[in-house]
Amino acid sequence: MATTEQDQAPVAAPRRRGAARTVATWGSAALLTGTGAVTAFRVADADGPTPVPQLLAFLPWLLVPAGLGLLGALTARRPVLAAWGAGLAALLTWYTVPPGGDRPAGGPEVAGLRVLTANLQFGRAADALVETVRRERPDLVFVQECDPACLDALTSALAATHPHLRAVPGDGPAGSAIVSRLPLAPADPVPAGMGQPGAVAEVDGHRVRLQLAHPAPPTPGRLGAWRKELEELRRWARAHRPAGDHGAAGEGTPVILAGDFNASRDHAAFRRLLDDGRLADAAALAGAARTASWPVTGRPVPGVQIDHVLVSPRFTARDARFLTMEGSDHRAVLVTLALHR
Repeated sequence: MATTEQDQAPVAAPRRRGAARTVATWGSAALLTGTGAVTAFRVADADGPTPVPQLLAFLPWLLVPAGLGLLGALTARRPVLAAWGAGLAALLTWYTVPPGGDRPAGGPEVAGLRVLTANLQFGRAADALVETVRRERPDLVFVQECDPACLDALTSALAATHPHLRAVPGDGPAGSAIVSRLPLAPADPVPAGMGQPGAVAEVDGHRVRLQLAHPAPPTPGRLGAWRKELEELRRWARAHRPAGDHGAAGEGTPVILAGDFNASRDHAAFRRLLDDGRLADAAALAGAARTASWPVTGRPVPGVQIDHVLVSPRFTARDARFLTMEGSDHRAVLVTLALHR
């Protein structure tokens, strides 16, 4: 007897549903496996090999593949996969929630300070930085990727308002400087492939130790340099911890460590720097811990915060703003700090 189209339809429909469930199952498993592998390094407090450090920088955005994996598991009616996806999404949400607000002051306020850090992308945003400094009037400016021509332009344009300078000259991205309205005394820089000058500022009669940060980026082939230079900054921060800390060698001078760290709070190396130096991120203190500072491309691409102003416990933060500068792929970070006795 011949099979009619009516006879074939009931058989074909379950086959299509079965094929769709198979695709959803494998797609869900692939998404959750990849996302879970990266998240495992975050749980283990490690940065791992390429491409883990690069993906950890974008940890909040891993909620997208985790959510798609969960949706696929629910579509395929796979309870184990669905439970895995729900747990992974919950864990990523936990890590993505910004930390708490400003910490309590340890004593009366003795000075206020406005600090700006800006990556000029090979000096291309020098004019934008001059305009920003004139408009926002920061006391201290930490400048990264400022070549000799950029440095000359800044020195000339800001001589009347910010005459004090400590710089490590260099071509391309290697040049960096601390430009200041306040007097600066020299201090040894932290060595790195790109310039990281140091200084001591006088803030209303109080000494403040300044250090610019610009370690190598964690690109493939440069992970070793990235880890080494973040470790050097961690050692510096530990050496300058407040006097009286267990194991501290610092002299009690408050510290500001600012710049393009090429690392976010989801990198273990950056968290160790914060913990060992008893440092806090001023943006996090002001409630802006997850505001993206890079990349600025003009297109709706995921962004992360790798530009930071880190401060020792005698500082609190009143506010933090992220400013777009024409010519740079980074947003400048402007924070208002209070120094306490």
